[in-house]
Amino acid sequence: MHEIDMTRALILSMNDWRRRHEPAIPVVKAVRLQVGDFTCVEPDQLITTWKAAVKDSWMHGAKLAIETIPLIGRCLVCNNTYTPEEQMAYRSPCCNHPMEEIVTGRELRICSVDYFLSPKVTGQPYDCCP
Repeated sequence: MHEIDMTRALILSMNDWRRRHEPAIPVVKAVRLQVGDFTCVEPDQLITTWKAAVKDSWMHGAKLAIETIPLIGRCLVCNNTYTPEEQMAYRSPCCNHPMEEIVTGRELRICSVDYFLSPKVTGQPYDCCP
């Protein structure tokens, strides 16, 4: 289950992001990800591991919002883009050529973080969303 490894990497990235905001403290409401269908990451499992990982941490209560990106291939013979199907061995539906190029579907990235900054001195939150 590589969702645990993905969650660890996500937590490390978020910890680095937090340090860049010091001395203010980011209060994270949501982390928005793009996850491609071809990454073999199960979004529900990723959300479950995320909830367990952030419990009792500085991101406690932060939601993980996942946008699933479909697998789209391009046939280099006919230049057609298509949705590859496993039962067709991912071959182009118009010319039956094997898939050689993946256009989308391998994404695994943080798109945005919904947050506000809470200054350490006063503890009063203020809006600072980009």
